[in-house]
Amino acid sequence: MEAASRPYAVVPVEAAPVLRPALPGLADEMIAAIAREVPDYARAMEGEFGQVVRLGVEVALNRFVDLLADPEPDSAESGRTYVDLGRGEFHAGRSLDALLAAYRVGARLAWRRFVEAGVAGGLAPDAIYALGEAIFAYIDELSAESAEGYAEEQSAAAGESERRRRRLVRLLAQDPPAVQEAVRTAAAAAAWTLPRAGVAALVPGTADGGAPGEALLDSLAGRLARRVGEGVIGAEAFGAAIVFVPDPDAPGRRAKLEAAIGDRPVALGPTVEWPHASASARRAVATHRLAAAGKLARVALPRDAAGSAGGGDSARPAGGLIVADDHLADLLLASDPRVAADLAATRLAPLADLADGPRARLTETLAAWLERPGQVQAVAAALDVHPQTVRSRVRQLRDLFGERLEDPDARFELSLALRVR
Repeated sequence: MEAASRPYAVVPVEAAPVLRPALPGLADEMIAAIAREVPDYARAMEGEFGQVVRLGVEVALNRFVDLLADPEPDSAESGRTYVDLGRGEFHAGRSLDALLAAYRVGARLAWRRFVEAGVAGGLAPDAIYALGEAIFAYIDELSAESAEGYAEEQSAAAGESERRRRRLVRLLAQDPPAVQEAVRTAAAAAAWTLPRAGVAALVPGTADGGAPGEALLDSLAGRLARRVGEGVIGAEAFGAAIVFVPDPDAPGRRAKLEAAIGDRPVALGPTVEWPHASASARRAVATHRLAAAGKLARVALPRDAAGSAGGGDSARPAGGLIVADDHLADLLLASDPRVAADLAATRLAPLADLADGPRARLTETLAAWLERPGQVQAVAAALDVHPQTVRSRVRQLRDLFGERLEDPDARFELSLALRVR
Protein backbone atom coordinates (compact mmCIF):
# COMPACT_ATOMS: atom_id res chain seq x y z
CA MET A 1 0.00 0.00 0.00
CA GLU A 2 1.38 3.40 -0.92
CA ALA A 3 2.37 5.96 1.68
CA ALA A 4 -0.31 8.38 0.50
CA SER A 5 -3.00 5.91 1.54
CA ARG A 6 -1.30 5.19 4.93
CA PRO A 7 -0.51 8.63 6.42
CA TYR A 8 1.53 7.24 9.33
CA ALA A 9 4.13 6.24 6.73
CA VAL A 10 5.17 9.92 6.48
CA VAL A 11 5.72 10.28 10.22
CA PRO A 12 9.49 10.10 10.99
CA VAL A 13 10.41 6.67 12.37
CA GLU A 14 12.12 8.34 15.33
CA ALA A 15 8.65 9.33 16.58
CA ALA A 16 8.02 5.75 17.71
CA PRO A 17 10.55 5.66 20.59
CA VAL A 18 9.46 9.17 21.62
CA LEU A 19 5.78 8.15 21.89
CA ARG A 20 6.16 4.66 23.36
CA PRO A 21 6.77 5.87 26.94
CA ALA A 22 3.35 7.61 26.82
CA LEU A 23 1.52 4.32 26.32
CA PRO A 24 1.45 3.01 29.92
CA GLY A 25 -1.68 4.31 31.58
CA LEU A 26 -3.11 5.75 28.35
CA ALA A 27 -5.39 2.76 27.90
CA ASP A 28 -6.92 3.27 31.37
CA GLU A 29 -7.36 6.96 30.64
CA MET A 30 -9.12 6.12 27.38
CA ILE A 31 -11.41 3.61 29.07
CA ALA A 32 -12.46 6.21 31.64
CA ALA A 33 -13.09 8.84 28.94
CA ILE A 34 -15.14 6.47 26.81
CA ALA A 35 -17.28 5.39 29.80
CA ARG A 36 -17.82 9.04 30.64
CA GLU A 37 -18.59 10.36 27.14
CA VAL A 38 -20.37 7.44 25.42
CA PRO A 39 -23.58 6.55 27.33
CA ASP A 40 -23.79 3.01 25.91
CA TYR A 41 -20.51 2.17 27.62
CA ALA A 42 -21.18 3.79 30.98
CA ARG A 43 -21.65 0.44 32.72
CA ALA A 44 -20.28 -1.87 30.07
CA MET A 45 -16.69 -1.08 31.05
CA GLU A 46 -17.07 -2.96 34.32
CA GLY A 47 -16.03 -6.56 34.78
CA GLU A 48 -14.86 -8.91 32.05
CA PHE A 49 -16.01 -6.71 29.17
CA GLY A 50 -13.99 -3.79 30.50
CA GLN A 51 -10.90 -5.99 30.65
CA VAL A 52 -11.44 -7.09 27.05
CA VAL A 53 -11.82 -3.49 25.90
CA ARG A 54 -8.75 -2.45 27.84
CA LEU A 55 -6.75 -5.18 26.11
CA GLY A 56 -8.12 -4.05 22.74
CA VAL A 57 -7.11 -0.45 23.41
CA GLU A 58 -3.61 -1.51 24.47
CA VAL A 59 -3.26 -3.61 21.31
CA ALA A 60 -4.45 -0.70 19.15
CA LEU A 61 -2.03 1.75 20.74
CA ASN A 62 0.95 -0.56 20.46
CA ARG A 63 0.01 -1.47 16.89
CA PHE A 64 -0.11 2.22 15.98
CA VAL A 65 3.32 2.94 17.42
CA ASP A 66 4.68 -0.22 15.75
CA LEU A 67 3.40 1.08 12.41
CA LEU A 68 5.23 4.36 12.97
CA ALA A 69 8.44 2.38 13.43
CA ASP A 70 7.70 0.10 10.46
CA PRO A 71 4.97 1.49 8.17
CA GLU A 72 4.72 -1.64 6.05
CA PRO A 73 1.22 -3.13 6.16
CA ASP A 74 0.80 -5.38 9.17
CA SER A 75 -0.79 -8.81 9.08
CA ALA A 76 -4.44 -9.39 8.31
CA GLU A 77 -4.66 -11.19 11.64
CA SER A 78 -4.25 -7.95 13.58
CA GLY A 79 -7.05 -6.39 11.57
CA ARG A 80 -9.35 -9.28 12.49
CA THR A 81 -9.13 -8.10 16.10
CA TYR A 82 -11.29 -5.10 15.25
CA VAL A 83 -13.51 -7.06 12.89
CA ASP A 84 -14.22 -9.37 15.83
CA LEU A 85 -14.84 -6.36 18.07
CA GLY A 86 -17.52 -5.21 15.65
CA ARG A 87 -19.03 -8.69 15.70
CA GLY A 88 -19.09 -8.65 19.48
CA GLU A 89 -20.82 -5.29 19.62
CA PHE A 90 -23.63 -6.58 17.43
CA HIS A 91 -24.17 -9.57 19.69
CA ALA A 92 -24.05 -7.34 22.76
CA GLY A 93 -26.99 -5.40 21.35
CA ARG A 94 -25.14 -2.11 21.07
CA SER A 95 -25.20 0.08 17.99
CA LEU A 96 -22.26 0.55 15.66
CA ASP A 97 -22.55 4.29 16.28
CA ALA A 98 -21.60 3.76 19.93
CA LEU A 99 -18.44 1.88 18.98
CA LEU A 100 -17.42 4.50 16.41
CA ALA A 101 -18.03 7.24 18.97
CA ALA A 102 -15.74 5.39 21.38
CA TYR A 103 -13.05 5.28 18.70
CA ARG A 104 -13.33 9.04 18.21
CA VAL A 105 -13.04 9.69 21.94
CA GLY A 106 -9.95 7.49 22.07
CA ALA A 107 -8.40 9.18 19.03
CA ARG A 108 -8.88 12.64 20.51
CA LEU A 109 -7.29 11.65 23.79
CA ALA A 110 -4.41 9.81 22.09
CA TRP A 111 -3.72 12.86 19.92
CA ARG A 112 -3.55 15.09 22.99
CA ARG A 113 -1.16 12.80 24.86
CA PHE A 114 1.01 12.12 21.83
CA VAL A 115 1.36 15.84 21.12
CA GLU A 116 2.50 16.36 24.70
CA ALA A 117 4.99 13.51 24.38
CA GLY A 118 6.19 14.71 20.96
CA VAL A 119 6.78 18.25 22.12
CA ALA A 120 8.59 17.00 25.22
CA GLY A 121 10.65 14.63 23.06
CA GLY A 122 11.70 17.36 20.64
CA LEU A 123 9.79 16.23 17.56
CA ALA A 124 9.61 18.83 14.79
CA PRO A 125 6.27 20.61 14.25
CA ASP A 126 5.88 18.99 10.82
CA ALA A 127 6.27 15.55 12.42
CA ILE A 128 3.63 16.35 15.03
CA TYR A 129 1.20 17.56 12.35
CA ALA A 130 1.80 14.37 10.37
CA LEU A 131 1.26 12.42 13.56
CA GLY A 132 -2.20 13.93 14.01
CA GLU A 133 -3.19 12.95 10.48
CA ALA A 134 -1.82 9.46 11.06
CA ILE A 135 -3.81 8.97 14.28
CA PHE A 136 -7.14 9.83 12.69
CA ALA A 137 -6.38 7.80 9.56
CA TYR A 138 -5.59 4.86 11.81
CA ILE A 139 -8.87 5.28 13.67
CA ASP A 140 -10.68 5.34 10.33
CA GLU A 141 -9.10 1.98 9.50
CA LEU A 142 -10.13 0.49 12.84
CA SER A 143 -13.64 1.87 12.38
CA ALA A 144 -13.88 0.32 8.90
CA GLU A 145 -12.70 -3.06 10.21
CA SER A 146 -15.20 -3.00 13.07
CA ALA A 147 -18.00 -1.88 10.74
CA GLU A 148 -17.17 -4.85 8.51
CA GLY A 149 -17.47 -7.25 11.44
CA TYR A 150 -20.70 -5.64 12.62
CA ALA A 151 -22.22 -5.86 9.13
CA GLU A 152 -21.14 -9.50 8.76
CA GLU A 153 -22.89 -10.49 11.97
CA GLN A 154 -25.93 -8.38 11.17
CA SER A 155 -26.25 -10.07 7.80
CA ALA A 156 -25.74 -13.53 9.30
CA ALA A 157 -28.37 -12.85 11.97
CA ALA A 158 -30.85 -11.60 9.37
CA GLY A 159 -30.22 -14.69 7.27
CA GLU A 160 -30.79 -16.98 10.22
CA SER A 161 -33.98 -15.12 11.12
CA GLU A 162 -35.23 -15.52 7.54
CA ARG A 163 -34.43 -19.24 7.58
CA ARG A 164 -36.37 -19.70 10.83
CA ARG A 165 -39.31 -17.75 9.42
CA ARG A 166 -39.39 -19.86 6.27
CA ARG A 167 -39.18 -23.09 8.24
CA LEU A 168 -42.11 -22.06 10.45
CA VAL A 169 -44.30 -21.02 7.50
CA ARG A 170 -43.57 -24.26 5.68
CA LEU A 171 -44.40 -26.32 8.76
CA LEU A 172 -47.69 -24.45 9.19
CA ALA A 173 -48.54 -24.95 5.51
CA GLN A 174 -47.40 -28.58 5.38
CA ASP A 175 -49.95 -31.15 4.22
CA PRO A 176 -50.50 -33.46 5.99
CA PRO A 177 -50.05 -31.17 9.01
CA ALA A 178 -46.71 -31.22 10.82
CA VAL A 179 -46.37 -32.63 14.33
CA GLN A 180 -47.55 -29.95 16.75
CA GLU A 181 -44.40 -30.09 18.86
CA ALA A 182 -42.30 -29.39 15.75
CA VAL A 183 -44.44 -26.32 15.02
CA ARG A 184 -44.11 -25.12 18.63
CA THR A 185 -40.33 -25.50 18.49
CA ALA A 186 -40.10 -23.67 15.15
CA ALA A 187 -42.39 -20.89 16.42
CA ALA A 188 -40.20 -20.40 19.49
CA ALA A 189 -37.08 -20.27 17.31
CA ALA A 190 -38.72 -17.68 15.05
CA ALA A 191 -39.99 -15.68 18.06
CA TRP A 192 -43.58 -16.08 16.79
CA THR A 193 -46.42 -16.45 19.28
CA LEU A 194 -48.84 -19.21 18.32
CA PRO A 195 -52.28 -17.57 18.07
CA ARG A 196 -55.04 -18.59 20.47
CA ALA A 197 -57.91 -17.11 18.48
CA GLY A 198 -57.14 -18.79 15.19
CA VAL A 199 -55.14 -18.07 12.07
CA ALA A 200 -55.94 -17.54 8.40
CA ALA A 201 -53.75 -17.73 5.32
CA LEU A 202 -53.33 -14.96 2.77
CA VAL A 203 -52.09 -15.87 -0.71
CA PRO A 204 -51.17 -13.12 -3.19
CA GLY A 205 -50.20 -13.73 -6.79
CA THR A 206 -47.34 -12.19 -8.72
CA ALA A 207 -47.70 -9.71 -11.55
CA ASP A 208 -44.87 -11.27 -13.53
CA GLY A 209 -45.24 -13.56 -16.50
CA GLY A 210 -43.86 -17.07 -16.23
CA ALA A 211 -43.56 -19.25 -13.18
CA PRO A 212 -42.40 -17.16 -10.19
CA GLY A 213 -39.26 -18.38 -8.43
CA GLU A 214 -38.85 -19.14 -4.76
CA ALA A 215 -36.96 -15.90 -4.06
CA LEU A 216 -39.69 -13.77 -5.67
CA LEU A 217 -42.47 -15.54 -3.78
CA ASP A 218 -40.53 -15.31 -0.50
CA SER A 219 -39.97 -11.58 -1.00
CA LEU A 220 -43.63 -11.04 -1.91
CA ALA A 221 -44.85 -12.90 1.17
CA GLY A 222 -42.43 -11.05 3.43
CA ARG A 223 -43.49 -7.63 2.14
CA LEU A 224 -47.18 -8.44 2.52
CA ALA A 225 -46.62 -9.75 6.05
CA ARG A 226 -44.87 -6.51 7.04
CA ARG A 227 -47.67 -4.39 5.56
CA VAL A 228 -50.41 -6.32 7.34
CA GLY A 229 -48.77 -5.75 10.70
CA GLU A 230 -47.19 -7.12 13.83
CA GLY A 231 -47.45 -10.84 14.47
CA VAL A 232 -48.00 -11.68 10.78
CA ILE A 233 -45.51 -14.08 9.20
CA GLY A 234 -45.00 -14.97 5.55
CA ALA A 235 -42.69 -16.91 3.24
CA GLU A 236 -42.61 -19.04 0.12
CA ALA A 237 -44.07 -22.48 0.78
CA PHE A 238 -44.78 -25.23 -1.73
CA GLY A 239 -44.75 -22.96 -4.75
CA ALA A 240 -46.88 -20.12 -3.33
CA ALA A 241 -46.42 -16.94 -1.31
CA ILE A 242 -48.20 -17.74 1.96
CA VAL A 243 -48.85 -15.30 4.80
CA PHE A 244 -50.35 -16.39 8.12
CA VAL A 245 -52.46 -13.80 9.94
CA PRO A 246 -53.18 -14.38 13.65
CA ASP A 247 -56.69 -13.59 14.92
CA PRO A 248 -58.02 -12.45 11.52
CA ASP A 249 -61.57 -12.02 12.82
CA ALA A 250 -60.67 -9.48 15.51
CA PRO A 251 -62.49 -6.12 15.34
CA GLY A 252 -61.00 -3.94 12.63
CA ARG A 253 -58.71 -6.69 11.36
CA ARG A 254 -60.49 -7.15 8.03
CA ALA A 255 -60.30 -3.42 7.28
CA LYS A 256 -56.60 -3.45 8.10
CA LEU A 257 -56.08 -6.41 5.78
CA GLU A 258 -57.85 -4.66 2.92
CA ALA A 259 -55.86 -1.47 3.48
CA ALA A 260 -52.57 -3.39 3.48
CA ILE A 261 -53.46 -5.31 0.33
CA GLY A 262 -54.60 -2.33 -1.73
CA ASP A 263 -55.32 -3.20 -5.37
CA ARG A 264 -53.40 -6.48 -5.40
CA PRO A 265 -55.71 -9.51 -5.64
CA VAL A 266 -55.09 -11.64 -2.54
CA ALA A 267 -57.00 -14.74 -1.43
CA LEU A 268 -57.96 -15.20 2.21
CA GLY A 269 -58.43 -18.70 3.60
CA PRO A 270 -60.81 -19.60 6.42
CA THR A 271 -59.98 -18.95 10.06
CA VAL A 272 -58.79 -22.15 11.73
CA GLU A 273 -56.91 -23.16 14.86
CA TRP A 274 -53.17 -23.09 14.26
CA PRO A 275 -52.74 -26.91 14.13
CA HIS A 276 -55.00 -26.78 11.03
CA ALA A 277 -53.24 -23.84 9.38
CA SER A 278 -52.43 -25.96 6.33
CA ALA A 279 -56.16 -26.29 5.57
CA SER A 280 -56.50 -22.51 5.40
CA ALA A 281 -53.39 -22.27 3.24
CA ARG A 282 -54.62 -24.94 0.81
CA ARG A 283 -57.97 -23.25 0.41
CA ALA A 284 -56.43 -19.81 -0.08
CA VAL A 285 -54.07 -21.17 -2.75
CA ALA A 286 -56.94 -22.94 -4.52
CA THR A 287 -59.09 -19.81 -4.37
CA HIS A 288 -56.42 -17.61 -5.89
CA ARG A 289 -55.69 -20.11 -8.66
CA LEU A 290 -59.37 -20.32 -9.58
CA ALA A 291 -59.65 -16.53 -9.56
CA ALA A 292 -56.59 -16.20 -11.78
CA ALA A 293 -58.09 -18.73 -14.20
CA GLY A 294 -61.37 -16.79 -14.30
CA LYS A 295 -63.31 -19.63 -12.67
CA LEU A 296 -64.77 -17.83 -9.68
CA ALA A 297 -68.19 -16.23 -9.87
CA ARG A 298 -68.05 -12.42 -9.59
CA VAL A 299 -64.23 -12.36 -9.72
CA ALA A 300 -62.31 -11.68 -12.93
CA LEU A 301 -58.52 -11.69 -12.83
CA PRO A 302 -56.07 -11.70 -15.73
CA ARG A 303 -54.32 -15.01 -16.18
CA ASP A 304 -50.92 -13.61 -15.29
CA ALA A 305 -52.16 -12.39 -11.88
CA ALA A 306 -50.91 -15.60 -10.33
CA GLY A 307 -47.76 -15.81 -12.40
CA SER A 308 -49.16 -18.05 -15.18
CA ALA A 309 -49.02 -17.24 -18.87
CA GLY A 310 -51.13 -14.25 -19.86
CA GLY A 311 -52.31 -15.20 -23.34
CA GLY A 312 -53.56 -11.71 -24.21
CA ASP A 313 -56.29 -11.48 -21.59
CA SER A 314 -56.88 -7.74 -21.15
CA ALA A 315 -59.22 -7.93 -18.15
CA ARG A 316 -58.14 -5.86 -15.19
CA PRO A 317 -57.67 -7.52 -11.79
CA ALA A 318 -60.61 -7.08 -9.48
CA GLY A 319 -58.08 -6.38 -6.73
CA GLY A 320 -58.51 -6.55 -3.00
CA LEU A 321 -59.46 -9.47 -0.82
CA ILE A 322 -60.93 -12.62 -2.37
CA VAL A 323 -62.48 -14.50 0.55
CA ALA A 324 -62.41 -18.28 0.09
CA ASP A 325 -65.56 -18.77 2.18
CA ASP A 326 -67.49 -16.67 -0.37
CA HIS A 327 -66.66 -19.21 -3.11
CA LEU A 328 -67.15 -22.59 -1.49
CA ALA A 329 -69.33 -23.90 -4.32
CA ASP A 330 -66.65 -23.06 -6.89
CA LEU A 331 -63.98 -24.67 -4.72
CA LEU A 332 -66.11 -27.77 -4.28
CA LEU A 333 -66.59 -28.13 -8.03
CA ALA A 334 -62.88 -27.54 -8.66
CA SER A 335 -61.87 -30.21 -6.14
CA ASP A 336 -62.74 -32.93 -8.67
CA PRO A 337 -62.59 -31.41 -12.16
CA ARG A 338 -63.59 -34.64 -13.91
CA VAL A 339 -66.79 -35.00 -11.89
CA ALA A 340 -67.54 -31.32 -12.50
CA ALA A 341 -66.95 -31.73 -16.24
CA ASP A 342 -69.21 -34.79 -16.35
CA LEU A 343 -71.90 -32.87 -14.49
CA ALA A 344 -71.74 -30.04 -17.01
CA ALA A 345 -71.69 -32.37 -20.00
CA THR A 346 -74.63 -34.54 -18.91
CA ARG A 347 -76.92 -31.90 -17.43
CA LEU A 348 -76.41 -29.44 -20.30
CA ALA A 349 -76.48 -32.09 -23.02
CA PRO A 350 -79.79 -30.78 -24.49
CA LEU A 351 -77.91 -27.63 -25.59
CA ALA A 352 -74.99 -29.46 -27.18
CA ASP A 353 -76.48 -29.97 -30.66
CA LEU A 354 -77.53 -26.37 -31.13
CA ALA A 355 -75.60 -23.94 -33.32
CA ASP A 356 -73.24 -21.60 -31.49
CA GLY A 357 -75.52 -18.54 -31.57
CA PRO A 358 -78.73 -20.17 -30.32
CA ARG A 359 -76.76 -22.20 -27.76
CA ALA A 360 -75.14 -19.07 -26.32
CA ARG A 361 -78.48 -17.22 -26.11
CA LEU A 362 -80.32 -20.11 -24.50
CA THR A 363 -77.48 -20.78 -22.06
CA GLU A 364 -77.54 -17.13 -20.98
CA THR A 365 -81.30 -17.22 -20.60
CA LEU A 366 -81.20 -20.51 -18.67
CA ALA A 367 -78.74 -19.02 -16.14
CA ALA A 368 -80.87 -15.90 -15.65
CA TRP A 369 -84.09 -17.95 -15.38
CA LEU A 370 -82.60 -20.27 -12.76
CA GLU A 371 -81.61 -17.24 -10.69
CA ARG A 372 -85.12 -15.71 -11.02
CA PRO A 373 -87.50 -18.56 -11.81
CA GLY A 374 -90.84 -17.33 -13.14
CA GLN A 375 -89.83 -13.63 -13.08
CA VAL A 376 -90.10 -12.76 -16.77
CA GLN A 377 -89.70 -9.01 -16.29
CA ALA A 378 -86.64 -9.39 -14.03
CA VAL A 379 -85.00 -11.83 -16.45
CA ALA A 380 -85.70 -9.51 -19.39
CA ALA A 381 -84.11 -6.60 -17.51
CA ALA A 382 -81.08 -8.73 -16.61
CA LEU A 383 -80.61 -9.79 -20.24
CA ASP A 384 -81.59 -6.40 -21.66
CA VAL A 385 -84.17 -7.98 -23.99
CA HIS A 386 -87.96 -7.71 -24.43
CA PRO A 387 -90.10 -9.86 -22.07
CA GLN A 388 -91.62 -11.57 -25.08
CA THR A 389 -88.13 -12.68 -26.10
CA VAL A 390 -87.68 -14.22 -22.66
CA ARG A 391 -91.01 -16.09 -22.98
CA SER A 392 -89.99 -17.43 -26.37
CA ARG A 393 -86.62 -18.63 -25.12
CA VAL A 394 -88.10 -20.21 -22.00
CA ARG A 395 -90.51 -22.20 -24.20
CA GLN A 396 -87.51 -23.50 -26.13
CA LEU A 397 -85.79 -24.41 -22.86
CA ARG A 398 -88.89 -26.30 -21.71
CA ASP A 399 -88.87 -28.22 -24.94
CA LEU A 400 -85.21 -29.13 -24.35
CA PHE A 401 -85.21 -29.77 -20.60
CA GLY A 402 -88.82 -30.68 -19.89
CA GLU A 403 -89.80 -31.14 -16.24
CA ARG A 404 -86.23 -30.53 -15.05
CA LEU A 405 -86.91 -26.79 -15.10
CA GLU A 406 -89.58 -27.33 -12.44
CA ASP A 407 -87.75 -29.83 -10.21
CA PRO A 408 -85.72 -28.15 -7.40
CA ASP A 409 -82.96 -30.78 -7.41
CA ALA A 410 -82.65 -30.67 -11.19
CA ARG A 411 -82.52 -26.86 -11.16
CA PHE A 412 -79.75 -27.01 -8.55
CA GLU A 413 -77.73 -29.38 -10.73
CA LEU A 414 -78.30 -27.18 -13.78
CA SER A 415 -77.03 -24.17 -11.81
CA LEU A 416 -73.91 -26.10 -10.83
CA ALA A 417 -73.39 -27.24 -14.40
CA LEU A 418 -73.61 -23.64 -15.66
CA ARG A 419 -71.12 -22.56 -12.99
CA VAL A 420 -68.70 -25.22 -14.21
CA ARG A 421 -69.03 -23.93 -17.77
